[in-house]
Amino acid sequence: MSTLYLVLVSYDIADPRRLRRVARTLEAVGDRLQKSVFECGLTPAGLQALRLRLRRIIDPAEDHILIQPVCRHCRRDMGWQGKPPSAACEPFWIV
Repeated sequence: MSTLYLVLVSYDIADPRRLRRVARTLEAVGDRLQKSVFECGLTPAGLQALRLRLRRIIDPAEDHILIQPVCRHCRRDMGWQGKPPSAACEPFWIV
């Protein structure tokens, strides 16, 4: 059984074409929380693969991507103000 890590990924991409590619890449592995923020549950290998895919898409001179791990304790303390996203994410489990 693999451990899944929860990460928040946010981005600011200068070029519309690269922006769409980054968004599609993240939609395949996570849930969109806001326009440029995703929550992803990934194995260590999956996280490494995602970092590599994103690195191949972006232009590091113009674009920014933040991949922030979220620990179990931090996840418990997270809260929404206003309407939360429709796909509320629960802690990740592998069965």
